[in-house]
Amino acid sequence: MSLFRNTLVAAGLAVFSVSAVSAPFFIPQAAYASEVKVIVNNIPITNLDIQHRAAFLRLQHKSPADAKQDMIDQTLREIEMRRLHVNISDKAVDGAFANFAQKNKLTPAQLTQVLAKMGVTAEHFKHFIRAQMGWGEALRARSQAEGGNSNQAAVEAMLKKGGEKPSATEYTLQQVIFVVPKRERGAILGKRKREAQALRARFTGCDKTRDITKGLIDVTVRDLGRVLAPELPPDWAEPIKKTKSGEATQVRETDRGVEFIGICSERQVSDDRVAELALQTGEGMDKKFEDLSKKYTKELRDKAVIVER
Repeated sequence: MSLFRNTLVAAGLAVFSVSAVSAPFFIPQAAYASEVKVIVNNIPITNLDIQHRAAFLRLQHKSPADAKQDMIDQTLREIEMRRLHVNISDKAVDGAFANFAQKNKLTPAQLTQVLAKMGVTAEHFKHFIRAQMGWGEALRARSQAEGGNSNQAAVEAMLKKGGEKPSATEYTLQQVIFVVPKRERGAILGKRKREAQALRARFTGCDKTRDITKGLIDVTVRDLGRVLAPELPPDWAEPIKKTKSGEATQVRETDRGVEFIGICSERQVSDDRVAELALQTGEGMDKKFEDLSKKYTKELRDKAVIVER
């Protein structure tokens, strides 16, 4: 799967505003003894899981009495994610956690402290984030399998609302990677980053990249093709949008090494694919995915073996 095709549904991540929490919720120390309360298809859910989820629901101004059922649903979805081979990386989860902290004008460390005081814990919140991201991928696959994601359907829905096809920025992109083997990361990462920054300073357009990388060791240049703005991955979207055509994003560290994205060109387009993406992010698609999520989860519950203690 291309770097820029790995989209996700992040509904549920903006679940509360830290600044809106009026008073911390503390769990008594005695409550931390771990005890299995529910077993879902041989996967245990402990009283600690339920206590953390109850505190989390309070932050969302929801009933903590729903904590057990909420954890059962999440466990069922995680089991389904594994069946579908949906894997969400630690980096993606940490990135979402950091973005959430930033939106609340906190550092990740400060958000971790706040969540601990509220009885939620950063670990529980990250577990929730991972499940939300993975479930979004599962829903997208299910929607496509049921034929609910066609361009024609998107355009018809748009026209029924009396609207014209929307436009979006289409980028032609090029990825430059200075590869750093894991075993050498600590020794050469700094040097590779300086090399990447020097090359980025010479970048004047995608047609010249391969010429200026000649002679450099372990440098990969990838032509990513045309990508619509709504399809940009969250961790690259803002840097790309802030960069002018013919220039490159800031150098950043990744699992592969250090890299940047060159903006070959950009233009405004209006077509069926844009209409589809616009509908996906609109209220109609939100409602559709919400209904699909309820239906899908019920199916998983009906087939599951759930033992409550």
